[in-house]
Amino acid sequence: MKERTKLLLLIAIFFGAYYTPWDHPDIRRSGLEAFMMLREYAREHVLTCLIPAFFIAGAISVFVSQASVLKYFGAEAKKILAYSVASVSGTILAVCSCTVLPLFAGIYSRGAGIGPATAFLYSGPAINVLAITLTAKILGWQLGLARAVGAVIFAILTGLLMAFFFRKDDASRTAGQIYLPDDDSGKRTLMQDSLYLLVMVLILIFAAFARPSDNSSQLWQMIFSVKWYITSGLLLTLFLIIKAWFTRDECKTWVEATWGFMKQIFPLLGGGVLIAGFMLGRPGHPALIPEHYIQSFLGGNSIWANLTASFAGALMYFATLTEVPILQGLMGSGMGKGPALALLLAGPALSLPNMLVIGSVMGVKKTATFCGIIVIMSTIAGMIYGTIVG
Repeated sequence: MKERTKLLLLIAIFFGAYYTPWDHPDIRRSGLEAFMMLREYAREHVLTCLIPAFFIAGAISVFVSQASVLKYFGAEAKKILAYSVASVSGTILAVCSCTVLPLFAGIYSRGAGIGPATAFLYSGPAINVLAITLTAKILGWQLGLARAVGAVIFAILTGLLMAFFFRKDDASRTAGQIYLPDDDSGKRTLMQDSLYLLVMVLILIFAAFARPSDNSSQLWQMIFSVKWYITSGLLLTLFLIIKAWFTRDECKTWVEATWGFMKQIFPLLGGGVLIAGFMLGRPGHPALIPEHYIQSFLGGNSIWANLTASFAGALMYFATLTEVPILQGLMGSGMGKGPALALLLAGPALSLPNMLVIGSVMGVKKTATFCGIIVIMSTIAGMIYGTIVG
């Protein structure tokens, strides 16, 4: 961060603290909600979601060769393979819009093209099998199906549009990379590295496995009941893998890379959660912007209702699966089916904390374009769906 930027940030904080009417009841309630949301996030997501994701990102940046990333996700990679893998990654990861950030930063920093990287960034939180199943069960199979189909299409279209808009940047990144053959002497086999990463991904999946609703199938209930036994077994497996296949120096480099991602992402993420909590609050807990204001703009199937739903969903933070009960309440208050889909397509993939961190990884211009594409496509999809289902 430049010194001038630091100075402007300090000035903004000073004037915000000086002129904000903290003694006003609404402001005080909003401030409390901001820290309540931060506490909720720290308790429910940092240890089980973010920490495993940071270690995976560190492992990708250290142990996954740049040549491998470029082969499957680079700007010159085969588009069918790159976008197919990136667009369905959410079915495996089932992470929220903030947990996917260190994983995205990891593959993007290793040279992944902007198209496949942003397709992965969208699909990670958007294409969640459990969330889609829950949507179909509680909100209707039509909305669940529309969400599943729309999320896959969105991931591919978002990636292709980003690759088109920033093709010159991708070309310059590729031109600046030195392609050297990997030196495999004394290293682990591809199978060993793949198993190491797979175990960490499974740790992330099971540690972050959310409590299913009472209406969920017995399979999800059973998985949740044994999640910590499975996670403990996976942690033991990871320990044995590291002890057998990795040197002390490699582990040190891995931890340093993980710490680098944490330093970059955690401060922005925490600040974004505070801002989102202050403005929007938690579900059922009003903050600066009252919930009925949002609900009053979401009835019917007008372009403004769908745009408002997309924009509000893009700013709000949704932990995994929480978007379903929130939408259930909004639809019960008169929210239209089109805006409901628009919020489902924009909300889980974006959030204010998410935007702040993405901006630090790929720049403000690319971040604004990425968010704009999702909001516009969500609005269009909501209008089409609202027209079809009536």
